[in-house]
Amino acid sequence: MELKVSSLAERPEMRERVLGMADSWPEFVTEDLVGNTHYGRISGELPEHVLFAEDERGEIVAHAHSVPFALHAEDRGDLPARGWDEVLGWAFSDLRRGVRPDTVSAISVVVDPRHQGHGLSGRMLSAMRDNARAHGFSEVVAPVRPSAKHLEPHTPIEEYARRVRPDGLPHDPWLRVHVRAGAGVHSVAPASMTVSASLEQWRRWTGLPFDTRGDIEVPGALVPVRCEPERGYAVYVEPNVWMRHAL
Repeated sequence: MELKVSSLAERPEMRERVLGMADSWPEFVTEDLVGNTHYGRISGELPEHVLFAEDERGEIVAHAHSVPFALHAEDRGDLPARGWDEVLGWAFSDLRRGVRPDTVSAISVVVDPRHQGHGLSGRMLSAMRDNARAHGFSEVVAPVRPSAKHLEPHTPIEEYARRVRPDGLPHDPWLRVHVRAGAGVHSVAPASMTVSASLEQWRRWTGLPFDTRGDIEVPGALVPVRCEPERGYAVYVEPNVWMRHAL
C-alpha cells in the first residue's frame, strides 16, 4: 500500500477526519480520565506531533499522536511509573509553563481496523521517529500497551515484558515492532492508566455482570479489573512497558 503521511500542522483541515477514524480500542480504555482530559488537546495544541496516513484513494488508514516533554527537568529524570497518564500531564504542564522539551513520547499509533495486519503500525512508528528527529529531538520514548498481553491477564507484566522468542526478539508483537525499529525495553510502568467507574458503567462497557467481589477478567484488559460490589465501583490499573528509541 502506498501511503502519504502528513502532519496536522501541515494540513489542519484534516483534523476532524483524523479524529473520526475508526479504531479497535476496548470501550473502557477510552474512559481514562487523564486521557479524556488531554488526548484531544494534542491535535489542537501540538498539531505538528499528530501524523496521519492516507492511501491511494485519500482514505485515512492510520494516525499517530505524540507529545514533547522535558524528561530531564528537575524532579524528573526517569520515565514515570504512571506511564501514559503521567507523561501526558508532564507534556501539557510544560507547554503551559513554557518549559523547553527534550524528549518526545509516543502516545498512540492507531490503524483503521479494516487495514490492520499490513504493517501500518510499524510504518507509522517510523514516521513518528522521523518527525521527532526533524523537530530536533534525539530520543523517542513510548509507554507501550503490549498487544497480546490481554491473552494472559494474570501473567506479571515484568515477566511478560522480558519474554523473548528463540531469535531474541520480544514475544509480544507490538513490543517486537518497537525493537525492530531500534528501541529497547527500559522499564515497566505498573500504573500507566487508571479507569475507575461505577459497576453500572463497567456493565455497559463490557456486558459483564460485575456482581462478584474480586478480580474480573475483561476482554481486552491487560490485567484483571478489581470489582468491589459493596462499594459500587470497579478499578482497572493498566501496566505498560516503557521503550526507548535513540534517534
